[in-house]
Amino acid sequence: METDKLEQLRKIVVRGAQEIYAKGLVEDGEGNVSVRVNSNEILVTPTSTKYDLLTPDLIVHMDLSGNVIGTGKIPSTEVKMHLAVYKDRPKVKCVIHNHSPYVSMLSILRKNIPIIMEQQLIFLGGEIRCTEITEAHTEEMGVSALNALGRNNAAILANHGAIVCGKSLDHVVRFAVILEKLAKVYWGALQIGEPLAIPEENLEEHEKMFTSLFASYPRRLRSS
Repeated sequence: METDKLEQLRKIVVRGAQEIYAKGLVEDGEGNVSVRVNSNEILVTPTSTKYDLLTPDLIVHMDLSGNVIGTGKIPSTEVKMHLAVYKDRPKVKCVIHNHSPYVSMLSILRKNIPIIMEQQLIFLGGEIRCTEITEAHTEEMGVSALNALGRNNAAILANHGAIVCGKSLDHVVRFAVILEKLAKVYWGALQIGEPLAIPEENLEEHEKMFTSLFASYPRRLRSS
């Protein structure tokens, strides 16, 4: 039964990876997808993923200390950032890192995205913040990502791309698509004038929907 579960999860990782590739959120050889197996293990895409050639047997099985379980491919070089999220957020079942074009443009400007649309709060949790600049592939990047995430399901990685997490792969793929849409809309609005955020008094019901349906932040942040 355990083998069957792992095989099923490997297929889910492949599906998620190929979905973000098909949606234009990553190019071949970049980005990564992981899913939680249990409280101490994950499955993650291999380094330099060729999305159209990705198969379940290429997915890497790891523990949260960063040890590869079994043999096979080398994990994504950004896996330390995934591990940081899983260790901090027990509710998270999937993490996606991508380099979608409009998010990447904002990452180079190190711009946050204020709450410009209701779905931003409902699915992602609120204002999308950009991290401080850190060296890629390091534990420091994971710490920086967690700081920018706060209670949200998404953050922008300075000069790099995006980190998105949630309670299922389907959720997180959807969140990644929404984040890129918001970045595109915000970028477009900046070309015309000064974008106006939704007033806080108009957001209470949307925040309740986020908290009850999509929030994945740890319990200690509940009252902050």
